[in-house]
Amino acid sequence: MPDIKVIIPAYNEANSIGHVIKDIPENVDEVIVVSNNSTDATEANAKKAGATVLQESRKGYGYACLKGMDYISQLPEKPEIIVFLDGDFSDYPQELEKIVEPILQRDVDLVIGARVKRWREKGAMTFPQIFGNWLATNLMKLFFNARFTDLGPFRAVKYEKLLALNMEDKTYGWTVEMQLKALKKNYSYEEVPVHYRNRIGVSKVSGTVKGAFMAGVKILTWIFKYSFK
Repeated sequence: MPDIKVIIPAYNEANSIGHVIKDIPENVDEVIVVSNNSTDATEANAKKAGATVLQESRKGYGYACLKGMDYISQLPEKPEIIVFLDGDFSDYPQELEKIVEPILQRDVDLVIGARVKRWREKGAMTFPQIFGNWLATNLMKLFFNARFTDLGPFRAVKYEKLLALNMEDKTYGWTVEMQLKALKKNYSYEEVPVHYRNRIGVSKVSGTVKGAFMAGVKILTWIFKYSFK
């Protein structure tokens, strides 16, 4: 197996983070949990479960992901694949092996875990999430002839390809930025259907009106920015 590192942004996920880490396959080289200014036992529970724990005081999903990437950039040995995974236990971490399979078997650059309806627990995705995914992926299809159906956070990407994207979004637009930049660079990509369940705790994005609105604005901003570049 190649060297695979997992980055998990986590904000107050004390009740779920241990479950997430426990279910990650053993062939992963390192699990990196980035505590995004958590005030509960997220960091302690992640350490107890065997993860490397980093702290990022600036709130924002993108800030946490960038912190994880900065840590990896300073390691003497670089990984071949980076997997991004949420810390709320809504994804099934054991499905990581099928997320990375297209990279290993077919040399694909980017793989998105698509939260398909038939494998999605009732209520696991809110209406704003479902509509936002539909709108964003259809706009990408319209402007870029893309085949994406989801902006799912469970994803794998070749490390060198990830670096070449020069990721910059600090908050809600991280996932769509990655997909748009991959399209612009003509990366090969695939979607893999994954299971999705109700998260542990309340979502800080889709669980609030403000979070859902801000995420929608950020996603549309990135799409229109790249559509007219």
